[in-house]
Amino acid sequence: MTFAITGRARPQARLVLENGVELVGENFGAEGESVGEVVFNTGMTGYQEVLTDPSYCGQIVTMTYPLIGNYGVNVDDIEARQPYVHGFVVREFSEIDSHFQSVGTVASYLQQHGIVGLAGVDTRKLTKIIRSYGTLKGILTTFDTPREELLERLQPPLPRNQIERVTTPMVYRCPGEGRRVVAMDFGMKAGVVRSLLRRGCDVIVVPARTTAAEVLAWRPHGVMLSNGPGDPEDAPYAIETVRQLLGQVPIFGICLGLQLLSLACGARTEKLRFGHRGVNHPVKDLRTGKVAITAQNHGYVVTAASLEGTGLTLTHINQNDGTVEGVAHTQAPAFAVQYHPEARPGPDDSDGLFDEFMALMDAVQEGRWMARAQAY
Repeated sequence: MTFAITGRARPQARLVLENGVELVGENFGAEGESVGEVVFNTGMTGYQEVLTDPSYCGQIVTMTYPLIGNYGVNVDDIEARQPYVHGFVVREFSEIDSHFQSVGTVASYLQQHGIVGLAGVDTRKLTKIIRSYGTLKGILTTFDTPREELLERLQPPLPRNQIERVTTPMVYRCPGEGRRVVAMDFGMKAGVVRSLLRRGCDVIVVPARTTAAEVLAWRPHGVMLSNGPGDPEDAPYAIETVRQLLGQVPIFGICLGLQLLSLACGARTEKLRFGHRGVNHPVKDLRTGKVAITAQNHGYVVTAASLEGTGLTLTHINQNDGTVEGVAHTQAPAFAVQYHPEARPGPDDSDGLFDEFMALMDAVQEGRWMARAQAY
């Protein structure tokens, strides 16, 4: 069965899950085989941002929205220097890219970057499998490899060095006239830097293994802890850096950044059954009682009970499952959220968190932070 708009038949592709389920459809990307963690994203748009979000490194992404690719790909919706997904699964893809900014189709984009694409399968069924079993390993292939051999390849554990694969290899600067922010790149989306630049910040982006001394040598007004892929406990070097920075400089963490801040303070993290990935997750701000619709992409969360005695207070919760979505430190100028206020893609309800970071840096510079801390 094929679902290409032109009706032209394409080569077969298969997705084999570690629980034995096999889905057969057509390949609309590159030829090859790729192993990864199979996850799903509920966004109706933003597939190019999903493909280039470094937090998806090592994962095969299923889009739950049934039609993908109708507006093509462009140069403005890229969130990293290359796509990092290990495969892309859709119900139906469009071979027609209808948008004035489009420079090509999603199929040609996948082929260009060597990513296997699977179309013409029941993505609703696949999503229900993931929700029932939890996140599963899978292998995408365009070859005639026997199913039993593919299942054998799924036995070894997946690599756990995702941050090392996506972080910037060198320091670079995005100059501005305002507050200097050192952004620690654990797999940072370009939208985070854009949000800081819109506020006039002088942004210094540094690799994940940058030490606290090297960060402070830039004499920053604040430090951004970026999003990124994988289990935060696989980055003890980053946890130690955050621990040493805490109290020395204002800190704002996003997604993985929240987890690293929490671990540095003594809290614990745990893996979600199937993660939060999409652009429609409601989050309640416990400080104001307001609910924001947020963009999210994470498979791990901070355990709420473990916050006790860490100096961190809970500031935001997920309205769907009650998980931790925001924390702030009561004795140091530091706060973080589990979702993406830069919203690429997604709603901009939480864009004001970047303004909170600006105000926090100003308060510390002017000696007013302890008064502001009472708000948390």
